[in-house]
Amino acid sequence: METNTTNNWSWDNFVKNVLCLTHPEKSWIHDESMTWTHRFCAQVLSYGEIPKHIAFILDGNRRYSKKNCISMQQSYAKGFDKIFETIQWCLHLGIKEVTVNMSSLNNFKRTQEEIDALFDEIKTFLIRDMLNELGVCITFFGNIKTLPDDMVKVLEKSMLITKQNNKISLNIAFSYTGHDELTNAFNQISNGIKNNDLEESDLSVEILNKCMYTYPSPPPDLLVCTSGETKLSDFMLWQCAYSYIYFTSVLWPEFTAWDFMIAIFMYQRNFRAFIRYKIPTKKLSPRGEKFVENVHQNRLNSLFTIA
Repeated sequence: METNTTNNWSWDNFVKNVLCLTHPEKSWIHDESMTWTHRFCAQVLSYGEIPKHIAFILDGNRRYSKKNCISMQQSYAKGFDKIFETIQWCLHLGIKEVTVNMSSLNNFKRTQEEIDALFDEIKTFLIRDMLNELGVCITFFGNIKTLPDDMVKVLEKSMLITKQNNKISLNIAFSYTGHDELTNAFNQISNGIKNNDLEESDLSVEILNKCMYTYPSPPPDLLVCTSGETKLSDFMLWQCAYSYIYFTSVLWPEFTAWDFMIAIFMYQRNFRAFIRYKIPTKKLSPRGEKFVENVHQNRLNSLFTIA
């Protein structure tokens, strides 16, 4: 009797993979972000559908600060450590892209002391050598015009240092809201028509997609919202139209590997319901493609013009 060798799954392979994950010395990534129990459960999850792109709304830093009687700067530091941990969890599961909302445009309405604390911790996070060592490629999207020059320099430097990395992409939504993004995209297209770079026949969902700050990143498969807030906080409203949204009451700095894996599990239970809604994209005209390329290049140029 012949054994079926075409089936990729077997108990032996499963055990070998679990042993690999439970013995970090045999893996290219050495960290303590996951215990052997976490690694075992992660391996079980890996036999299901894994999202390619996860986005996070990082709510709960202020409540964490009050709960633990610490400063906002200390709370933000805990939150950025959690982003680093989360990247490691994603690497374990083979997730290729992560997006985090580091700062909304609305956050700039807070006290100057809190804004300064946030900016200081963002700078500290972005200059970590460990991000580069993990193979993280950093990209940025948001309203660059609202940021101070020194902050833009840090963003620019982190993007340049990590641009050759290909283990995982980290998209940083900074000085960003979905409404501002949509308004900017509409303005770009409107100006394109006025300047005869576009025709009205070029107007489509596809060209709007490609004029977003987030282009060329694909829409998130899974959006995780922490702190018990059942709202989208004006974050990636257009892109998350067909994403699975998982809400958890855990404050972001207290988010654990178990919370992360529960979110993945809930995505696996529900992802098939979203497949039917994903509409195939259509090709743009050569004129539309050229316009989009110019919009994207101008956005990059605006980020790298500060000496």
